[in-house]
Amino acid sequence: MTDSLTELLHKAATTAAEFRAGLPERRVAAAADLDALRSAFTAPLPDSPTPPSEVVDELVRAAEPGITANAGPRFFGFVIGGGLPAATAADMLAIGWDQCAFNGVLAPAAIAAEETAAAWIKQLLGIPATASAGFVTGAQEANTVGLGAARHHVLATAGWDVERDGLIGAPRVRVVAGEERHATIDRALRVLGFGDSVLELVPADGNGAMDVAQLERVLADGEPGPLIVCLQAGNVNTGACDPIGEASDIVHRHGGWVHVDGAFGLWAAANPRTAHMVEGIEKADSWGCDAHKWLNVPYDSGFAFVSRPEVHAASMSHSAAYLTGSTEQVTGSSFVLGSSRRGRGFAVWAALRELGREGVADLVDRCCRHARHFAEVLTAGGARIVNDVVLNQVLVDVNADADAVAAAVREEGTCWLGATTWRGQRLLRISVSNYATTTADIERSAEAILRVAERVRAETAG
Repeated sequence: MTDSLTELLHKAATTAAEFRAGLPERRVAAAADLDALRSAFTAPLPDSPTPPSEVVDELVRAAEPGITANAGPRFFGFVIGGGLPAATAADMLAIGWDQCAFNGVLAPAAIAAEETAAAWIKQLLGIPATASAGFVTGAQEANTVGLGAARHHVLATAGWDVERDGLIGAPRVRVVAGEERHATIDRALRVLGFGDSVLELVPADGNGAMDVAQLERVLADGEPGPLIVCLQAGNVNTGACDPIGEASDIVHRHGGWVHVDGAFGLWAAANPRTAHMVEGIEKADSWGCDAHKWLNVPYDSGFAFVSRPEVHAASMSHSAAYLTGSTEQVTGSSFVLGSSRRGRGFAVWAALRELGREGVADLVDRCCRHARHFAEVLTAGGARIVNDVVLNQVLVDVNADADAVAAAVREEGTCWLGATTWRGQRLLRISVSNYATTTADIERSAEAILRVAERVRAETAG
């Protein structure tokens, strides 16, 4: 049994390694669409067992045409990293070890890896060392956890126990956010029982960052009481960051809680050339951030940090008589929404160990340089760059139907990108966040975008 399992895992690892090795030249978009993949996977449920080796072979045959090369160097459609070598290998080990990282009694290695990785991340991002950390699935859970902690704190300060009594009859909580917030904020508010109509919006400047003068006005116009303000590090379209330090000072003068959605933009703090964009980050009360974006850790991996660990645990933890260690230790699942959770910390620890402080800074800086070069090459080819390229995001007007151009670029196969709406205009959106992307990848992709856009314009005119 052991030998057959070893052989099976070697086969899977070899297949994965060959896929990763082929990414630089692989067609980026999947070769087959969803309907074709449904046909490939659809089959009657077998009556009898199938040998595991045959199952793996069948899976590879069915899935391979539908695998997108989003781990590769020319995927620019979302802020998606590529899985650093050490992080990828560590994630494979995590799957093999199959730890349930509920707490340090059940999975001491998994929790120890999380604790050290969290300490390293807080150093890199400028988050207070005393903040608690939950290893979550991504920015959606991170924002939900952070806002859950905020809900607990502001209502407890007002004399209300929301965990015991819920929101019915509770003091009204004001929730303020920028008009350019990410959609995960709205979704978190729905999940937490506030509803997204509670939002009071603050206008943004021309590149999408919150206008602090308008923040002051919005806060002054409202009634005093429980207050949560959501700030953003890294606008999903432009990369712009709200003035976090200045805004936090204003919010705290009004007695509020500051949550920062920093899914990818918080990593600007790790690079000396971009750290000014998130100056004052330590003044916030909670932070959400991803590892599977700019840190290039495999999916799914993110962090929820809270300045007050006791608030974090009070809003998220639970215990039961059968959950060994749940009353003795405040670790692992005490800080997240799930109990049955894999050992995400292994891959994060490995990524940070591989890169070190200088490597993380270089990764962020290199992606920003690539984004600027992308903009320069596209501009030279006749396109118009709509945003200030302050981080790794580029908005492009190619004087053609953006959705048609994006679809045609994906079909052409050189790179993968999508379209977005910015200030009422449909544009191409480019995100550069893969550790393996080179200058040659940027120039090859820009040439393909310009060529395809010209063809789409000609077809439309025709």
